[in-house]
Amino acid sequence: MNTTALQNATVVTPTPVIFSSTTPGCFSFNASTCEACAPGSQYDNNTLLCTCCPDPGLCIFPGACLPCKTGFYQPLAGQQECLACSRGSYTNFTGSPLCHPCPAGSFNNDTAAESCTSCSPGLFASKLGSTSCTPCPQGSFCNSSGCTQCPMCPGGTEALQTAAKDCTPCRPGMHKAPHQTMCQICSSGFYQILWGQESCDLCPENHYCPSPDVNPIQCPSDAFCPKGSTAPGYCMETFFRKAGDTCELAPVTIALLVIGGGVALLLIILLVLRRRRDSDGELAVARAPLLRKERPQGRYYGLPCDTEPVYAGW
Repeated sequence: MNTTALQNATVVTPTPVIFSSTTPGCFSFNASTCEACAPGSQYDNNTLLCTCCPDPGLCIFPGACLPCKTGFYQPLAGQQECLACSRGSYTNFTGSPLCHPCPAGSFNNDTAAESCTSCSPGLFASKLGSTSCTPCPQGSFCNSSGCTQCPMCPGGTEALQTAAKDCTPCRPGMHKAPHQTMCQICSSGFYQILWGQESCDLCPENHYCPSPDVNPIQCPSDAFCPKGSTAPGYCMETFFRKAGDTCELAPVTIALLVIGGGVALLLIILLVLRRRRDSDGELAVARAPLLRKERPQGRYYGLPCDTEPVYAGW
């Protein structure tokens, strides 16, 4: 009998052999001759016949069943070859009737695998039977091997790149709530001088915050700085001055207003007087009699010039 070794099983090339009728592993055709059981079967002492191997495996030797090696499986009995486990599955013992899927957090991209490989930090596999691992998305991380999912970065931290192994704290002037993905710049009028914070602080009263990453600056004595100020507010120079929380008129402004008001009143009075004078003149002209034409001194026709005309009667 000649034997040849294959990848996943041993193949036997049987040669004619004559056994006695009492030799185990023989099928009796008559009382004087017998032949070896075919591959995939074995001799049954009870029935004196060749039968298929009772368990999953590979039966190649006459009268014997060989189990499939690791990485291979055979769900049926009496088969002459084993099947390789597909990608994403494995079997790590001989004579396996099936292959197991890679558990979540691991993968296998080869056939006939004896085991699965855990996902590296920064990668994850959420399903069974994965053939590869997926990078953690932006804003999440995985700092150990075999991750089934990537948790979000805690509040005050972020992951700017995919496949992050760790999260980095937010810089001063920025913040991130636990439900957010990326760090955010503090809003106008807010500040934060610490690393890795979840929120920003409102700029206090009598201070102003020109930049979100610096301490609040004391407001000047002549300026206004309510809560949330980004710059000090001043009263209009020359005309106003600070008085508590409000602006009031400066003395020079009051003086200017008084002088300006007096000048304006005087102009109004002058305009009224001029208008009245013009009106009186127009009225006098309207009431005057018609002017007579002056005659030169002397006599006309023997009569003085100022004598009333008399009808002569002709």
